[in-house]
Amino acid sequence: MRGEPLEMPVKQGSGIRKSGKVFGQGQKTAKMVRVGLYARVSTQDQQTLPMQNRAMREYAARRGWTIAMQVKEVGSGAAQRQRREELLEAARRREIDVVVVWRLDRWGRSVTDLLATLQELEHLGVGFVSLTEALDLTTPVGRAMAALLAVFAEFEREILSERVRAGLAHARQNGRRLGRPITAALHANQVHKLHRSGVSKSEISRRLSIGRTSVRRILAAQPKQK
Repeated sequence: MRGEPLEMPVKQGSGIRKSGKVFGQGQKTAKMVRVGLYARVSTQDQQTLPMQNRAMREYAARRGWTIAMQVKEVGSGAAQRQRREELLEAARRREIDVVVVWRLDRWGRSVTDLLATLQELEHLGVGFVSLTEALDLTTPVGRAMAALLAVFAEFEREILSERVRAGLAHARQNGRRLGRPITAALHANQVHKLHRSGVSKSEISRRLSIGRTSVRRILAAQPKQK
């Protein structure tokens, strides 16, 4: 006797209770990303400051990031970036997750300085984004670009070292004496001799081509010879 055909069970989508797990692991809630914004202008170019801030704030809003700190700095290119150090201190205290700048030269004084700070941020687990160069170290592509910066930094150090060596060689060829200059202390006997003969300190300084401060120091440190 032929058996009755088996009925395949019908899956009821609505009957499956969602467990809230993916591949056996609980779903993680989205982490709030705290961002620190760094804007910097020279003393002659302060009109670009609002533009930098607006661009960075709009970018953070598009990424859904929370602005935890905003730093503005005004100074020359060679000046120490003190406000930048405040932002780095916040990163070291784990108070921010990402640093955003408008352009790389706003952040780094040189390629070497730029690389050193980026390496520190990477070590701290803090991301870095530069809007103008579209550099985003929170992505694998961005981290690969950072590796290229290391190559450029090494190149910069080699160029500077080569220039120093070339300058020293040129100085030797022209008969220039290299090394530390002769110290004023070597003129001590002459200083005392001239001073005993009644020559003024300013005149001693002029005759021996040493600073008046050095003359006063020599006379104060050593007793006069009888």
